[in-house]
Amino acid sequence: MSCLPCGSSPNPLYLTPRQRDVLTHLQNGLSNRAIAQALAIDVRTVESHVAHLLTKTGSRNRTQLAVWALTTGAGDTPRSGPLAGPGS
Repeated sequence: MSCLPCGSSPNPLYLTPRQRDVLTHLQNGLSNRAIAQALAIDVRTVESHVAHLLTKTGSRNRTQLAVWALTTGAGDTPRSGPLAGPGS
């Protein structure tokens, strides 16, 4: 079992709704630019979300992040689902 950085959590419950949106698109193989277009946000905002996701999950790269999403079910979770945060 690997150690996670301080303040990180492997629990998808702690992802924001927008982080889950970005994660779902990342898991489907989209680039940051494509994710930005799909979500109508700036590419730098996507980069920020990806960086936070990497830190929160302890992943070293996008591939590990996608695998984490698959194994936890955090990726394709609709906002109204059981992992939806407050105000979703």
